Amino acid sequence: MRIKYIIPFPFDEEGIANRAAQIPKDILGPNTDVECVAVRNSCTMLTDYYEALVFDMYIAEAGLRAEEEGYDAVIMDTVSDSGLYALRARLGILAIGPGLISYAVATMLGKRFSIVTMWDRWRPLYEKNLDTYHLWEKCASIRSVDIPPDVEALFAGKEEEMFERLTTEARLAVEEDGADVILLGSTTMHQAGDYMAANLPCPVINPGPVGIKIVETLVQLGLTHSKVAFPSPETIQDEKFFSLVGIDGQTRETPA
Repeated sequence: MRIKYIIPFPFDEEGIANRAAQIPKDILGPNTDVECVAVRNSCTMLTDYYEALVFDMYIAEAGLRAEEEGYDAVIMDTVSDSGLYALRARLGILAIGPGLISYAVATMLGKRFSIVTMWDRWRPLYEKNLDTYHLWEKCASIRSVDIPPDVEALFAGKEEEMFERLTTEARLAVEEDGADVILLGSTTMHQAGDYMAANLPCPVINPGPVGIKIVETLVQLGLTHSKVAFPSPETIQDEKFFSLVGIDGQTRETPA
């Protein structure tokens, strides 16, 4: 099984490795290969709806040919699920996002969840998906430590401080907001997952590991997204996506 895991920033090998560290190799089957592929370009920090559109475009571009490339599924390394619906329309193989998976798993494990995240400026991303997935009644709260994230280096050098601050917010979500499941609000927070789970009285959903494992399970079960809900386009227009400029200033169609 080949899973295309779209890293949503054009990182170098070290940056990709930091994001790939969340892949749960010890619980995946021996024939499951998760291939981390970085986008050619991206937004800066995903702080507003304008940047969200840029994020959508480049993530979608990175996944458009996944079926032709021989992958069995595609998932993006962002809880925003950016580009997801476009990829569901374009592809016949499974396309899914860790945000949607996290919400679904949370509703199986408890009655109400809270999202604990890094930054207040990411709040519109959660609000958009709670609208899209019709899940507001299941969401107890969205809490933030309000610290701009480092999307490449993650928590390097500040693990102890960040783990405790996130855990404090999660504890307040349980005690004050009525949450019985905690969702990490970003795959960039994956390093905090084990610490938070060990120090909280409820399940903690770590979206990257949970997302990859559920993708593997769905592929093994022969399940994919509904093409009734997400019909294929009548005209394939990939070249319009491929005309987007990469971080090197080139398009996919620029002559060598």
